[in-house]
Amino acid sequence: MTVPSARHAHGCNDALVGIGIPGRVALMFTREADSARAAIISALANVRDAVHGARLVEATPDFVGLTDVADTVGVSRQNMRKLMTTHAGSFPLPVHEGAASVWHLADILRWLDERGSYDVDPALIEIADTTMQVNLARGAARLLPAMRQELAALVAGPTP
Repeated sequence: MTVPSARHAHGCNDALVGIGIPGRVALMFTREADSARAAIISALANVRDAVHGARLVEATPDFVGLTDVADTVGVSRQNMRKLMTTHAGSFPLPVHEGAASVWHLADILRWLDERGSYDVDPALIEIADTTMQVNLARGAARLLPAMRQELAALVAGPTP
């Protein structure tokens, strides 16, 4: 008799497991579903069921630098930097700006797609949109209710 591992018993049999940082586990799923949202939500639910007490650090792909975006769309980092500086008024705002700036991948992919001169895979945009929503929800869950209400109008910008 074969006893399934916890990973298989809880629906995570399509996950590749990686261990890099002590106490952390990375799971990369290859899941088929009707949408990226359905695949990612079901993967999160399966992990919660399989690993009690698991806490999400980050859903990927989401937080990226210009080099990551350049690699994703098949252009040079210099090309991405030129796009960012030439179109500073319309280029998506970073999540963090500094020596190493970070963006939401979905924002840049959507921006590139709207320009029409880049072949951006719609499935990748859908996946990046969904992982961004997961990460935003993770961060929003930490807001105190009073702060959420007070800050909502002050930090809200136009939504895509």
